[in-house]
Amino acid sequence: MLTADAPVLLLQHDGLEDLSGKTGLALLRYRQGPVVAVLDPGRAGADLPTLTGIPRSVPVVASVAEAMLYGPQVAVVGLAPSGGRLPPPVREAVAEALRAGLSVASGLHTRLGEDPDLAALVQPGRWIWDLRREPGQLTVATGLAAALPCRRILALGSDMSVGKMSVALELTAAARGRGLDARFVGTGQAGILIAGGGVALDAVRVDYAAGAVEQAVRSTAEGAGPEALVFVEGQGSFCHPGSTASLPLLRGSQPTDLLLVHRAGQATIRNLPQVPLPPLPQLIAVCEAMAALALPVGGRPARVRAVALNTAHLDDSAAQAAIETVARDTGLPCADAVRGGAEALLDALLGPG
Repeated sequence: MLTADAPVLLLQHDGLEDLSGKTGLALLRYRQGPVVAVLDPGRAGADLPTLTGIPRSVPVVASVAEAMLYGPQVAVVGLAPSGGRLPPPVREAVAEALRAGLSVASGLHTRLGEDPDLAALVQPGRWIWDLRREPGQLTVATGLAAALPCRRILALGSDMSVGKMSVALELTAAARGRGLDARFVGTGQAGILIAGGGVALDAVRVDYAAGAVEQAVRSTAEGAGPEALVFVEGQGSFCHPGSTASLPLLRGSQPTDLLLVHRAGQATIRNLPQVPLPPLPQLIAVCEAMAALALPVGGRPARVRAVALNTAHLDDSAAQAAIETVARDTGLPCADAVRGGAEALLDALLGPG
């Protein structure tokens, strides 16, 4: 429902400098269509590139009324708060946006369209898009994606929020820059908002989760030939005790290749310091072993072809040292896709093996 050329207002209350705002930050970094204003009352007037490190000059405003001067058509909730519930100040901004004649897109668990007070504010020709919904006509996965002629690259992470979507989008852009047929399957709210479609995996009942991924991958890959690359956004982690998302992604996409995404220096689950991460070679072996199961006859087990290292918290020298250490420890190519390493990771995927 969000078209590529629609001017967007991001509702980003207190989410410009931490992971709670990762949806909006992802749109600022990767949305090719216009983002005309960011609403964050506590940081109104700030220079966005200085604040976020994202090289996109967008005014940060204090109110919807101020944002309307820039001509938005759609207000997008840019937050991903714990539990996916709409914070009261953001709800007030949503109501103000609807009264001003904007449409609203949201990936939160709180379904705005089912709120009678908000629904009553939708103006003629406008809409509320609650994208975190289970697709219709789902079936249990049967491995059909394995028969697709294209290559399917799945990003698997050592933890949540390590940059799996960013890596997939950076590689999609790098491949397209080489003239390749590269496609992206969004599986979370930010990826879906950027791509305009996909499957909100955490809204799907577990029995149908792999089937929903299978359906989304087959739809995205329609007409793709053997040289095409389909990048599948990863979710969750095999290492996280509260995550179930990685397995249905693996089963549904039937990947031909894997990328491991890891934050440099991270030794435990970020929000659960009592849960240690395994050494990367051990995690790579687990990912490949899982990929070797549930393959249709004739299927080739996917290998981890490279490690995409998130070094955002390091300076240039420390980042390079971390990349060299991981490459040595794993025996695999390693680079930070966001820090200019997407081409090297793409070379690793396209190389022999």
